[in-house]
Order: sequence, then structure tokens, then C-alpha cells
Amino acid sequence: MLRRQDVGHRVVVRRIVGVSHDRPLYTDALGELVDLTETDLTLATAKGTLRVPLKDVHRAKRVPAARRPPAADVVALELAANDGWPAPVQARLGDWILRAAGNWTGRANSALPVGDPDRTLEAAIDAVEQWYTARGQQALINTPMPLAAPVNAALDERGWTARPLTLVQTARVAALLETLPARADLPTVELADSPTDDWYAMVAEHKGTLPAPARQILTGVPDAVFAHVRDADGELLAVARGAVSGPDRWLGLSLLQTAPAARRQGLGAHVVRAVAHWAVQQGSARAYLQVEERNTPAVTLYQKMGFTTHHTYLTREAPW
Repeated sequence: MLRRQDVGHRVVVRRIVGVSHDRPLYTDALGELVDLTETDLTLATAKGTLRVPLKDVHRAKRVPAARRPPAADVVALELAANDGWPAPVQARLGDWILRAAGNWTGRANSALPVGDPDRTLEAAIDAVEQWYTARGQQALINTPMPLAAPVNAALDERGWTARPLTLVQTARVAALLETLPARADLPTVELADSPTDDWYAMVAEHKGTLPAPARQILTGVPDAVFAHVRDADGELLAVARGAVSGPDRWLGLSLLQTAPAARRQGLGAHVVRAVAHWAVQQGSARAYLQVEERNTPAVTLYQKMGFTTHHTYLTREAPW
């Protein structure tokens, strides 16, 4: 049977789905184990999230990972993503990075446990808790999987909970330009070095009030662009942010949003294409984004654009 230490790993679950002629009927599910409680387990499968009551589980076990990227590639991408979403307050714990930004977004207010914390794992977690407590914040740790499986297991023992699974997805920038058609029938995408007031307002509708640290994050990358699409009357229809960071010049796509009345018109792909074209001029060859696995509409959209999951992470929360 599975244990908490298996969370974040690929597993196969045989479950009972019915009875025929007094004999149980079984079906198998393959995916990443994202949660395990006393009553249920939850898998992230190719067809979406699947929650299975433990009473229906006949057999379950961990299986080898499917084409996992090398650990060094996960670390490199996580560090590039940190540079592309820079928390205004950062500190080092060995190789680990501690980040704070007034509680605006989990990414900018969590520890990133990649590399050696220069102390035992238990002492490192103690130090993380102390650092955030001193700032009046709940301690959070982002755990890239399966790289941070030992960290997750230690956090389980301490009673830390987990937010929904996040997918880190990637695509070649050239492939985005090939896949996403140019649209002459849509308004031109304007690319600016800084956000406008209405750009901030559209983002705030989704992310909530933007405190000063939020604006520092959004504008704190040297190679960043802010996309705007307006109708003939100047009303904002869609926005996005692109940031190129890291030694490998990764393009980070974030805050892609469309006004409710303008959805299902291809504006999202239209904006991403424009940002990808800009990124080529900045020397970027690969793009990434981060999306919650449960956000089915967004995951579906990105899949159509050509993004695939590179790795995943859980944002772990200390008891508070």
C-alpha cells in the first residue's frame, strides 16, 4: 500500500469499480500521487485529477517515473523561474533560497529547497520556520517533485499540509511561433517595458490587490515585457507578462488574462505568440509557465499551444 512518502511519485492504483456475478470488477489508474489521506488518495492522471476512496483500492504501488528530466535540469529551471519572479526579500540557507514578498503569491513567499542547505534536513526546516516566523508569515516550502521527495517526507512527519499540485510546463519558443497562427483579424498586441494602470487593474481582478512588493516582482526583471490588447475604443481585452531570465535565457510566461466578454476568440494564443516573438529577439529558445493542475481550462489551453509538463511542485504549508 502507498505511504505519505510516495506523494509526488508516479504510481499505479488498481481499484474496484463494481461487481459482476459476485466477482469484483477492477480498473487501473496511472498517474502522480498528489495527496493521500486517511480516507482517500488523489492522482494527477493524463485525463485529469482522480480521487479514489481507500476502501475501493485493491492494490497500489509506486512505478518508475516516465521520462523525468534530469535533476540538474529541474534545478536550473527552478532557479531561472526564481529570477523571473524575484521576491524583493531573499536570503540563503546554504543553496536553499528563502523568499518573502508581503504574502503576494506562494512562489514569492516560500523557500525553494534545491541543492544543499548546509545542515541536516531537520535543521534546515527548523531554520525555514524560524525565518518566516520572524517576519510574521506562515512558513511555506515549494517542493519540486520528485527532486524534493525527502523534503516532502520530512514535512509530512511535521504535519505540514499541501496546496494543489502545480505543473511546470515547457515548450520551445520556435514551436510556439510555428503552432500559433498569426491573426490579422485580431487587434495588435502592444508590448511595453512597463505595465499601464489598467494592465495592473486587470491582473488585480485575478490576483487581488497588488501591494508594493507585487509591483517590485513584476517589474524587477531586466528583460521583461508587458502585453496589452485593446479594442477600437481603447478598452483592455487581454494582458500577459513575459520575462527572460537565467543563464539559459528561459522565457517565463505569466498573468495571461482575457476580459470575460472577449474570451474564446483566440486572444490568449494571439498574445503568447507576440510575447514569443519578442523572446526570440532576447535570445530565448525555451519557454515555461506554471499552472495549477486543477485549472482545467488553462491546462487545456496550454496543451493546445504545445506546452507539456516538465515537472511538478507542491507548495507545503507549516501548521499555523
